[in-house]
Amino acid sequence: MKILALEFSSPQRSVAVLDDGPATTLAEVIETGGRGANALGMVEAALRQAHLEREQVNCLAIGVGPGSYTGIRSIIALAQGWQLATGVNLLAISSADCIAAQAQAEGFTGPVAVIIDAQRQEFYLANYDLLSEAWRATDPLRLVTLEQVRAQAAAGRLLIGPEVSRWFPDGRTVFPRASALGRLAVGRSDFLPGNQIEPIYLRPTTFVKVPPPRQML
Repeated sequence: MKILALEFSSPQRSVAVLDDGPATTLAEVIETGGRGANALGMVEAALRQAHLEREQVNCLAIGVGPGSYTGIRSIIALAQGWQLATGVNLLAISSADCIAAQAQAEGFTGPVAVIIDAQRQEFYLANYDLLSEAWRATDPLRLVTLEQVRAQAAAGRLLIGPEVSRWFPDGRTVFPRASALGRLAVGRSDFLPGNQIEPIYLRPTTFVKVPPPRQML
């Protein structure tokens, strides 16, 4: 099975093509900085490097955050259109899991806390144990305060994440990479229709009802 992985949740955006048997990265395109998200151009470049046509892709693996919701929504829209046109399988995968998997691939070991900026002076936090050959989640993703993150570091956990050093100088920068995302997709079959894929967003959604228009006399 050919997997196309798209990870746009951080300032480093990436697209990768993988073959799942055994898991081999055929191509990866990475773009860092700037505000634009040239998703289609990156997809075409990755497929070209992998010598594949769009019709040969069997599965799209999408990093659904948390993180940059502009980037995440752009690739969700791309995946939805792709599925409508071809019926391709879609997988939604946590970008926090992707960061943990990438850190483990880079040789990090021990207890870590994945930290992602949640704005409003809050952070998304998930805990993992990284081993030389594997990783496992120990505490689920949740919203925390600055002091709660500091408590993680005081307890001996290494803080990792795409922009962690902005707030915590001892943290280690680890971006969610599409190649790691694609490896997480290998062997999975929990496919979703495009209209059910949404970014991970832990805050309750609130709506303010607009008051009725006033009549001006």
